[in-house]
Amino acid sequence: MLEFRTQGFNGYAVKYSPFFDSRIAVAASANFGLVGNGRLYILGLTPKGIVAEKWFDTQDSLYDLSWSESHESQVLVAAGDGSVKLFDIGLDEFPVQSWQEHNREVFAIHWNLVAKDTFCSSSWDGCIKIWSPHRSESLVTLPTHSCTYSASYSPHSPSLLSSVSSDSHLRIFDLRTPPSASNHLTLSIPLHAPPQTQTRPGGLPPSGSLIPPSEALTHDWNKYRDTVIAAAGVDRMIRTFDIRAPNQGPTVVLPGHDYAVRKVTWSPHLSDVLLSASYDMTCRVWTDGSAHAMENTQDPLMYGGGGKELGRMARHTEFVIGVDWCMFGAEGWCASCGWDERLLVWDARATMGS
Repeated sequence: MLEFRTQGFNGYAVKYSPFFDSRIAVAASANFGLVGNGRLYILGLTPKGIVAEKWFDTQDSLYDLSWSESHESQVLVAAGDGSVKLFDIGLDEFPVQSWQEHNREVFAIHWNLVAKDTFCSSSWDGCIKIWSPHRSESLVTLPTHSCTYSASYSPHSPSLLSSVSSDSHLRIFDLRTPPSASNHLTLSIPLHAPPQTQTRPGGLPPSGSLIPPSEALTHDWNKYRDTVIAAAGVDRMIRTFDIRAPNQGPTVVLPGHDYAVRKVTWSPHLSDVLLSASYDMTCRVWTDGSAHAMENTQDPLMYGGGGKELGRMARHTEFVIGVDWCMFGAEGWCASCGWDERLLVWDARATMGS
């Protein structure tokens, strides 16, 4: 396990470069993101450990980041003052571009993985905005009417976006649809709705049907199954959904975290494996059971394919906020950051069975 100390700044997001296996970016904030400056770290993995190649200070807190998919040295950050900034690590000090349209904190930023020419941001102001790095104004505004903690493009389509928000809904937007009164909204799935199948062996209702709605903080598209999305939040449960059956509720519920789940991300190597980070100071590795089609699970909280926890990493000493997989090399390497001012790089395979 490798470690880097973000002295004086609490980590909020970590992302591996899509171009280099040895480069990681971390978005961090002073004073736990409540007030003060932000800092974007560009870190290199070397034989001597993790070294800071460069950092950029900002006037307000940073909550998320996204590497450019078209330029290997450019990084987007989401800031607490409502701005989105683009930094070039080949330059010093200042962003090469800044956009200021959101009225509240920007909490998520995500580059279009397919078209690679646009990116989206979501904010506490209740809207998602789509941008081009070549335009000074946003291209499209998609209202959600609730605090939107997470927004991302589908890795399978340049036109599909998704979001989760404080009203406990997963929304799917299709930019190919007419911009009518629905504002490209094609699906709105209540995350805490029970599955249509109400009974299980012993007459028990499915897990999740007894949980009241609560804020959804994170979600991610499966990298191999283009209709599967995982979402999680304040109620500590991770749920997976198939958007082909939006009315059937979650296909899998994964309980286990002791506090809110702050981040989920599917593996880039294995279709059934995902990683989570939580306020309980752990990162956990899960399977949704789809690869093995497990049945008749004995755990009354598990259903819909036999998903389960595979292992956990508990080396953080404060809230874990960000986590990401490395796309390169052997499957299993990942990085996590949190409020303990530490970035950890570790092998998820070493936690299996822990």
